[in-house]
Amino acid sequence: MLQIALTIFIYLILVISVGIYVYHIAAGKHTFADPVLNRVDGVIYKICGINPQNNMNWKKYAVSLVATNGVMMLMGYLVLRIQSIGLFNPNGIGGMEESLSFNTIISFMTNTNLQHYSGESGLSYLSQMLVIIFMMFVSAASGYAACIAFIRGLAGKSKDNVGNFFSDLVRITTRVLLPFSIVGGLLLVWQGVPQNFSGNVVVDTIEGTKQVIAMGPVAALEIIKHLGTNGGGFLGANSATPIENPTILSNLIELYSMMLLPGACVITFGKMVRDRKRELAVANISDDTNIAISKKAHRSLTVWMYGREGRSIFAAMGILFLIGLGICFWAESQGNPALAGVGLSQSMGSMEGKEVRFGVAQSSLFTTVTTSFTTGTVNNMHDTLTPLGGMIPMLHMMLNVVFGGKGVGLMNMITYAILAVFICGLMIGRTPEYLGKKIEGREMKLAALCIIIHPLLILVFSALAVGTSAGLAGITNPGYHGLSQVLYEFASSAANNGSGFEGLADNTLFWNITTGIVMFFGRYLSMILQLAIADSLMKKRFVNESAGTLHTDTMSFAVILVFVVYIFAALTFFPVLALGPVAEYLTLWA
Repeated sequence: MLQIALTIFIYLILVISVGIYVYHIAAGKHTFADPVLNRVDGVIYKICGINPQNNMNWKKYAVSLVATNGVMMLMGYLVLRIQSIGLFNPNGIGGMEESLSFNTIISFMTNTNLQHYSGESGLSYLSQMLVIIFMMFVSAASGYAACIAFIRGLAGKSKDNVGNFFSDLVRITTRVLLPFSIVGGLLLVWQGVPQNFSGNVVVDTIEGTKQVIAMGPVAALEIIKHLGTNGGGFLGANSATPIENPTILSNLIELYSMMLLPGACVITFGKMVRDRKRELAVANISDDTNIAISKKAHRSLTVWMYGREGRSIFAAMGILFLIGLGICFWAESQGNPALAGVGLSQSMGSMEGKEVRFGVAQSSLFTTVTTSFTTGTVNNMHDTLTPLGGMIPMLHMMLNVVFGGKGVGLMNMITYAILAVFICGLMIGRTPEYLGKKIEGREMKLAALCIIIHPLLILVFSALAVGTSAGLAGITNPGYHGLSQVLYEFASSAANNGSGFEGLADNTLFWNITTGIVMFFGRYLSMILQLAIADSLMKKRFVNESAGTLHTDTMSFAVILVFVVYIFAALTFFPVLALGPVAEYLTLWA
């Protein structure tokens, strides 16, 4: 518990600094790197014909995002199909099959990185670089760009301007993803992660057999897969293998890489909203310095200048994360009663599927982080987790608000915040307000649609899988655990996470197509609806605070938000969870 607490404490220190830096980039403020990177951006703008001053409304922003991603999907699909060419292919990997190429390209462009193949045997180095690593940068930058546009809409500085997508895409890549990746990649190389273009190495083991050791540009992929909350892996065993994650220090680097930017987005949100509140408060005070500011105006200025909206959102996410982490760590620490019943010691907890160099503590932490921050990388095999230990990552992907990845977690939590203030408004008989704007019919319809899409995709496609012969053919475990595997696969796809229980025989036409559809709609439908919500609020007038106004910058609102999230999860997912991991737990411990 001490090492988990220390890891989280260091994270809180780091995330504040990174959040302030990301805020300066999102708000267009000066940073120490501007003298160099402004020139780099200028060259990119000139080559691509981008006018960064050409502002967009939410519709144009959304169309630009989806269209850009769509073109890159087509280009990446072609590369996967022709990867058998000799360029950067020392291991002689053949072209990827059609349905698997379809699944893979959607997976990496939607920031999901679900892998129905094993990286070391399924992709050439050309595909790893031009498709996988490249799309990890673009998909992460696209998600963060959408989040920044969403925050601008909520801040409401303009009636129809959420920024320029192409400018946001470039600035996030050059100022955040690339420099952080270079530093993090060098740290991973220092710890022993390979970074080369050599072919696989065949070695003699101490048992007298031959073993193939994978080589390639591993470190470059590892750092951006975590930093961009992408997931996936250069190897099939992912970050559980020493090639991708050799030491406890590399494990911490990968942990912090996937935690930093989602948390930084929440801090950015709080600061950008605070800036707008400060401007409004100052505007409400007389410009005549000879007139004394009334106590009411001064109090209003103080409250608006030090808005703490980001803190309440961060606190709600933190509470959800700590509850999940506590349950996962406790469940894995209890061991497996089936093994204890045959005389095997469980004093170390359940070590099945875990690396000895990480143990239960770091494995539980990594498991909770990777599914809370929707990254999808793993340092242990989730299919071997205890029933309740495996339920937590599944539940956090179903919630999709526990920090989340690439800014999407913040956008989803704000949607729940709108729902929470609406419910509280009904309880006291007042029109609900959020960030100084009235929440009315249009916003609630959009928020309801946004919240419903996620469970709809998971439950409908899970039902399709267990109700058709093509779906049942992929289930390798009977009973409760087989259902858990199906639920996990579609929860991971809908949340754009990418991790899996890996007990499914999922490289089939059915699983490739269905998960591809879920990944696509899980990514873009919610994002478009959330930009529409931001646009709707952006066009509204600010309303004055009154005695009946619900303060959304307090710890009490954070607790309300946690309850709303859990209540919605119970109403939508508890029945199916009861048939899967809960039933498996009760049976195992009977």
